[in-house]
Amino acid sequence: MLAINAFGERQFTFDFANTALLIVDMQRDFIEDGGACGAGGADVKPLQAVIPHVQSMLQLFREKGAPVVHTRYGFKPDMSDLPEPVRLQSKEAGGEYGTAGPLGRILTQGEPGFQIVPELKPRPGETIIDKSTFGAFTYTELDSILRSKGVTHVIICGVTTQCCVEGTLREAVDRGYFVLTLADSCGAFEESLQRGTLTTIQSEGHLFGWIANSTDVLAAV
Repeated sequence: MLAINAFGERQFTFDFANTALLIVDMQRDFIEDGGACGAGGADVKPLQAVIPHVQSMLQLFREKGAPVVHTRYGFKPDMSDLPEPVRLQSKEAGGEYGTAGPLGRILTQGEPGFQIVPELKPRPGETIIDKSTFGAFTYTELDSILRSKGVTHVIICGVTTQCCVEGTLREAVDRGYFVLTLADSCGAFEESLQRGTLTTIQSEGHLFGWIANSTDVLAAV
């Protein structure tokens, strides 16, 4: 059993035997300069900055033989799973899902921009969850996959912090998982969104789990 010195003078204890690393939406359209977000004017540097930290966690979990889950956010080529309010929001944001983008149709399954960045490419045997919602548990088999592996604890990282990371985090907490969010391994386009989300997570006696940095995990190991 390992004990992590989490933010707020709290400890997160876990064992690799029942803990999964959940890497959220580290996709080219979100992260690369030439992806849909970067080409659309978003500052993708904060997202790119988390890659080395996520890499360190990915390497650790692979060495320990512990479960790794990658998620990808996007939609079927016929857009049959794209809700109309989400389509309109993406259009207003300047990158309507399913339309032509710099790396193929934006956040569309099978397109280059939908794929995970090369630095974090999944290995055979690692779980990939394709989702059409912000949370990775909705309409997917993620919960049943984790439970089949005996997972009770989840360490979560990825992008963006206030959207799909937080959405997945809340769903995990609602399902009874112990969750550690890695602050230095999560990225948002704006610092205020990053800071606000982390404040919410650890409010009211770590309402949505624990927070630490990847370096804290490595130090404990």
